[in-house]
Amino acid sequence: MTTLNKLKQSILTTSIALLLSTSAFAKSDDGKHKSHALYQENCASCHGADHGGYLAPAINKETLKGRSPTALRSLIMTGSFETLMPAFYGRLSDSEIRDMVKYLQNTPKKANPPYTMKAMKKSLEIYVKDESKLPNKPTFKIDSMDDIIGVAARGKYGRGQGSEAVFINSKTHKVIGKVPTNTAAHIIEFNPANPRWAYVKTDAAEIYKVDLYTMQATRSIKTGFNGPAIGISRDGKYLMAGSFVPHNAVILDADTLEPLKQFELEGIDPDGKMVSSDSGMIIGTPYADIFAIALENAGQVWVVDLKKGFPITKIKNVGRHLHDAFLTHKGKKLMVASYDDSIVTAIDLEKRKIIKKLPAGCVPHVGGGAAVKVDGRTLGFGTNFGTCDDNTVVSVWDLDTMKVVKQIPVSGGTESPAAHANAPYVAVDIITKDRRARTIQLIDKKSLEVVKTLDVGGHAYFPEYSADGKYLYVSAGYAGDEVIVYDSHTLKKTANIQMESPAGIFSRGRVKYMTRGLSPDEME
Repeated sequence: MTTLNKLKQSILTTSIALLLSTSAFAKSDDGKHKSHALYQENCASCHGADHGGYLAPAINKETLKGRSPTALRSLIMTGSFETLMPAFYGRLSDSEIRDMVKYLQNTPKKANPPYTMKAMKKSLEIYVKDESKLPNKPTFKIDSMDDIIGVAARGKYGRGQGSEAVFINSKTHKVIGKVPTNTAAHIIEFNPANPRWAYVKTDAAEIYKVDLYTMQATRSIKTGFNGPAIGISRDGKYLMAGSFVPHNAVILDADTLEPLKQFELEGIDPDGKMVSSDSGMIIGTPYADIFAIALENAGQVWVVDLKKGFPITKIKNVGRHLHDAFLTHKGKKLMVASYDDSIVTAIDLEKRKIIKKLPAGCVPHVGGGAAVKVDGRTLGFGTNFGTCDDNTVVSVWDLDTMKVVKQIPVSGGTESPAAHANAPYVAVDIITKDRRARTIQLIDKKSLEVVKTLDVGGHAYFPEYSADGKYLYVSAGYAGDEVIVYDSHTLKKTANIQMESPAGIFSRGRVKYMTRGLSPDEME
């Protein structure tokens, strides 16, 4: 039996076990237990294992207070077209949907549930016992491993069939491998020191170690209940993964996925309160053997040294509700988005202190970041959710002087910027609940104006350039179920690649330039 079949069998076994457990609950009188099992199987990956929200809003006794049971039942049955939520009628029976509504309206948000190192170690699955016997070169034709594009395909229901990491040759736009995941893939990280390895993290905090030469998972581990954060060290020896639930992070051996040290995320927030915190971004840097992790609720960034004991330097008062970040200046500067303050905070990782807090529009979300060199200046681009006002902009900063250059009006909130040294445009996705969500807007690097709007179809998200900058990849997910490829200069559609609910797109070329838009010699 091949490793891929073993992995599929493992996922199938898990699914059958869940179904059997659900059937057992159905035979009992305890409808609450049955609804709990159905919630974890169908809803938790988006709404949170603790009912406190994740990709989707919190759904619990408090948030649903006063909501009509009939309206909630209808929403579950039909789904929500403008979001990830599919129609569950047919997957769940009418009685199960009615019971689910009662369960949700009577279940409070749960306290921070524990997930221990012991539980992590128990969850470790090994699919290839002897990795030394794997082929020493790719089993498919490709000019360079940097040409690989990885796409996190969520699948229709966020788990099971269709949930996978899809790998594409960006020169031919052909799929070269699919790695099934138990739940929706969220993040794909590539090992900067060894081109054969990638790591896929799912919405349920499972991490798969993927052999890109044979396009198969060799092992996996579950590090929490949900949360997307993952980073890899510059030498490829360590992973660090963080969770929304529970409030902790863990360092893993990147080779074996063995957990080495767990961190409880808590600290004094900018308002002087001691809080337990979700994990925001985690990032490794080519500058040093360190990880940086944002404590979302505590407003702190911790710098973790990769040496004995993994000591921490805590940078406090970074902002309120930290989330994502990107690197610049050879990885020495870290730009961290702070939602509630509408700022991006620049941090000097060498001196381990705040450089400056920059205005960043309404609810900044910098995604993986984008920066370009224009007329001798290093310009950084920050997208904004734009949920607090109608003044939706993309913020541009001079990253050398740390000054605001311009705030560019765009047609709606934005989530993820993309740039490349060889492409003329910075691409941003529009995240609205109307037809604008079908579009990508293109900003000219020199004029810093929107010069083109592409109607991608479906919900257009997560643009990414190929490693050579010749092509722009865009997810047309949710309603579109395909990745669309454009020529980066002519903007003509080049290819359509089918998959279920594609989301994040990740070029392996990122490991060479860290920040999208800068070539390796421009990371200065």
